[in-house]
Formats: sequence, structure tokens, C-alpha cells
Amino acid sequence: MTKDRNNIVGITKQSPPVDITEPYDAAWVAGKTILVTGGASGFGEGFFRKWAENGANVIIGDINDVRGRALVENVRKATGNQNHHYIHCDVTNWQSQVDFFREAVRLSPHGGIDAVVANAGITDGSPMFDDPPGNLDTLEEPPAPNLKCLEVNLIGVMYTAHLAIFYLPKNPKSQPADHTLSPGPNVRDRHLLLVGSIASLAAIPGQIQYCASKHAVLGLYRSLRCTASLKGIRVNMILPYFIDTPIIPVGGRILLAGGATGKPEDVVDAATRLMADSRIVGRGLAIGPRIKVGDDWQLLPDTAQGGTEAAVWEAYAEDFEEADIFTSRFVSSELVATCRVDFFELPIPRSTIAVAPLNYTAAGLESF
Repeated sequence: MTKDRNNIVGITKQSPPVDITEPYDAAWVAGKTILVTGGASGFGEGFFRKWAENGANVIIGDINDVRGRALVENVRKATGNQNHHYIHCDVTNWQSQVDFFREAVRLSPHGGIDAVVANAGITDGSPMFDDPPGNLDTLEEPPAPNLKCLEVNLIGVMYTAHLAIFYLPKNPKSQPADHTLSPGPNVRDRHLLLVGSIASLAAIPGQIQYCASKHAVLGLYRSLRCTASLKGIRVNMILPYFIDTPIIPVGGRILLAGGATGKPEDVVDAATRLMADSRIVGRGLAIGPRIKVGDDWQLLPDTAQGGTEAAVWEAYAEDFEEADIFTSRFVSSELVATCRVDFFELPIPRSTIAVAPLNYTAAGLESF
């Protein structure tokens, strides 16, 4: 039977779609060393508490030293586990992140990192990007805009992801990500979890930098998961809707008054599913308000008979089922270059293979 050459699910080693009705065990995180940036509050704190209570060793980084240290002491007492740590980390500073990762490896009970959560994020500050102060009218040219939001939400995430790609394959006794292997406690992992937003999928008026940065994180996720299997890493993502956390400013809360918002516990649950179940590879879960849906995910009124309450659905689930020709050929050729050329030690530059038209049968792609 002829294979669909534009279906690269098998080549990327992406796992099947996530069935959110299937139970998982949060205790599968036990024994893992997990790094969380922005871990002193909001989602980061929620992840920390949940995973720590289920046996993980969590190391958080943040710039709020007082809150971070107090949180770690609180969780240590609650869990009886002294392998939780706080390390000062400014995600916009490359050396600060390097120091964070290096110290985390030193503190890890097994000397490695199982998972990294690129969680640190902020909203747009003042003045707003598209509404500079009125006094600028008297100037010949405006000063540079405040791009702190972009620096934290995008540059910081890129730094975190880059370091994760470096450290995760070095995790002692870890195996390349494989959705056919059984998850469980004390199983080594290589997991990068990116934190996006509903702003990764839709426009958020007035939050231009936030929206741009979260769109970019989605792009990072969709691109990185194409080739993450080359490093044996699994890359997943969560995309929360408006959730009641400190990141929503007063103005946002006023605009959302009377409307539906998501629950923090649903975000933590979705992230925990991705963190605990090492079979999930290359999947993104969006989290929103709890709604009633039918069998085909059609929205039902609360008064309707039947239906299922759901707060989580999968985003961009079918990217690899019919990829464009460039993505299909590039991903396939990268795997050929790594798994075939290097294996046989052929004197062919990878760059040559990456741009050359592929002969799929000769390349042996049927065996992937």
C-alpha cells in the first residue's frame, strides 16, 4: 500500500491525539527533576505544588526571591522532601538562565533534568505599544518602546528552550521520547513543556506585545516538534484561556466581569497530564471555561440533556497528517542525514541532503 508522503506523523514520532477522557496517574511524575521558570506564583506555583505533592523534585526559578524562597520552604514542609529548590533566575538574561540550569543539574538527586517548563511570562506594560504618551508630540522622534513583555515572553522562552535542548538529552539513564513506552514513577524523561496562551491562537486587543510573543511561542512549538525527535526530546504545549491568576490586570478583570473564565486547576491538570504521561509527544492542549459539548464537540446549552462537560481540547492536532512539501522533505531529509548518513559514515554533507529532492524508497523512509 502506497504511503502518503505528506503524512509525517511517524517520522516526527508524534503520539496519537490526546484523549482527555482517559485517566492518567499524577504520581507518574514521582522521582522526576522538573525545572519551572516563573515558578514563584501563578501557574508556576500551581505546577510546583501539584508535582511536588506527587513526588517530583521541583526546582523553580524566578526574580521574586522572597516569595520563591518562602514557597519552597512551605512545600518542603508539606511534602517532607528537601529536594525542592529556589534559584534566582531572570529569564531575559542569558547568563542567569545558564546559571539556573547548571545549578539545577548540581542539585538534582540523579544529576540530570527530566523536564523543563518555560512558564515565565508577563503582560504588556505602560505605555501601550500602540498608544504612546501624548507628550511625545513635542519630540522630533519617539524614544524606543518598552519591550519588556516581548523580552520575557519570547526571548526568555527561547533561552529556556535552547538550554533545555542542550541539557535534556544528557539526562542520565534517559531514553529518547517514545510514545509506545509505558509511563511510570521514577522513569527518566526528556520533556520540554511550553506555556502559550489563548493569545497564541486569537487576537487580544490592547495586548500587542503579549499577543505577538505568544503567537511566536506557538510558532516555536510547531516548528520545534518537527525535529525534536532528533534529540529524543518530547515537546508539548499548553494554551490557557483567561484564567484567574495574578497576570490578569485590573482592567482585564473589569472587561471579563460576568463572562466565563477558566479555572487554574484545569490548567494544572492539563499540564500534569502532559508532564506525567511520557507517551504524549508533540501535542498542545488549550484550556478554557468548562462548557457542555456533544459527541462532535458542538456547543450545547447548559440545560441540554446529555453531553459532556469539557475544559480542554487539542490545538493544531493535525499538522503532520498532511504537511506541506517543504516540511515533509526537510524533516525526512534531516532524519536521513542523522540516522542514515552518520550511521554508514558516508562522506555526504548534511546540507546537501537537506536540499536535494528525495528518493523516498532509496532513502529507506519506509523503515522509519
